[in-house]
Amino acid sequence: MALLEIENLSVSFDTSTGPFKALDGASYRVEAGEVLAIVGESGSGKSVAMLAVMGLLPPTATVTADAMRFEGRDLMALGARERRAIIGKEIAMIFQEPVASLNPCFTVGFQIEEVLTTHLALRGRARRKRAIELFEAVGIPEPAQRLKSFPHQMSGGQCQRVMIAIAIACEPKLLIADEPTTALDVTIQKQILSLLMRLQAERGMGLILITHDMGVVAETADRVIVQYNGKKMEEADVLTLFERPSNAYTRALLSALPENATGVRLPTVADYREEVAP
Repeated sequence: MALLEIENLSVSFDTSTGPFKALDGASYRVEAGEVLAIVGESGSGKSVAMLAVMGLLPPTATVTADAMRFEGRDLMALGARERRAIIGKEIAMIFQEPVASLNPCFTVGFQIEEVLTTHLALRGRARRKRAIELFEAVGIPEPAQRLKSFPHQMSGGQCQRVMIAIAIACEPKLLIADEPTTALDVTIQKQILSLLMRLQAERGMGLILITHDMGVVAETADRVIVQYNGKKMEEADVLTLFERPSNAYTRALLSALPENATGVRLPTVADYREEVAP
C-alpha cells in the first residue's frame, strides 16, 4: 500500500472571467522512504497539487479527485477535525518562503511549541525540551537562546531551519518540501538540502520535493514527475529521466541546464507546444 496515492486530481479557481484550471487530472504515488521530485516551470501546478493535499487552498478553489488516500485513508471523505489531526502531524509541509510563512508577531519558540501542544499535547518543561532538541537536530546554534528570537532577528537560512524543525516536530510519515532553497545563497542551499536528505534517511519519511532545479533532482530524487500547464508530461525514475527522456518538454528542460549549453538556440515553448498538447 502506498503512503500517498492520488488519482486524477484537478483544481480550478473561480475568477471574474470564469473558472481557471490550475491542475488537470494529475496522479501521484509516493512510497514510504521514497523521494519523489515534482518539477516544472512556475504555473505548472506543482505547489497547487500539494496544497490541495494539505487542505490549504482558498475558498475560491474547487478540488476534485477520483481518490486521495494516505495510508489507505480517504482524505476527501474525512471531516475537517479528522483531517486536521493528520495534517501537520502525519503529513507536514515546508513552505516556499520561510520568512513569510513564520508569524512575525511571535517568537519562533512559541511557534514550534504551538505544534507540540496541538498534536502531541506536550506541556511545560517537556515541550521546551523537545523544542530545543528539534532546533539542535536542524543545526540551529544556541537553540535554547534562539527560541526567544523573532523571525526578523534570524537569517533566511535559519528561518528555513526553523520551518524544517516545525515540519518534523511530530515525526511525520510524509514531508512535502516546496522549493525549500528558494532565495537562499548557494552555500545555504546545499546545507538545507543535505539536512533534508539526512532527516529523510534517518526517519524513513516519504519526501515530496517540489523544485524547478534539475540539478537538485539529479542529486536527491528516486523518481521524478514533470509537469507543464497543469498536466503531467512524464514520470520516470531519476536515471531514466536524465538518460532517456521521452517527452519534448522534459528534453527542453534538460537542454536548458548550463552543462548542456551548445551555443545554439534552445527550443522554445512554440517548438514543442504541439507535442505536449492533449
